[in-house]
Amino acid sequence: MALEITDASFEQVVLKSDKPVLVDFWAAWCGPCRMVGPIIDELSNEYDGKAVVGKVDVDAHQEFAAKYGVRNIPTVLVFKDGELVDRKVGVSPKQVYAEAIDTLL
Repeated sequence: MALEITDASFEQVVLKSDKPVLVDFWAAWCGPCRMVGPIIDELSNEYDGKAVVGKVDVDAHQEFAAKYGVRNIPTVLVFKDGELVDRKVGVSPKQVYAEAIDTLL
């Protein structure tokens, strides 16, 4: 399962990570988010130890969604060394997310 990231843990888990980080901004009521969710969970297992893969529920945790201009969900942001390096809006195939991580490894 992907790591649940909150406003309280975002800085430590995402911005201070020494590994690439993929963050899925989602909400329970969002149909397309439910399509991306299982993909994110698979990536979390596949990249365990190599990258951090997590999710932010935008209904419960809005601070960093606002900070990074997340206006549509699902939005997947990719971070390296605390910097935003990639953004995918909407539903993409698993390979698109995997490549976003692979380019940073």
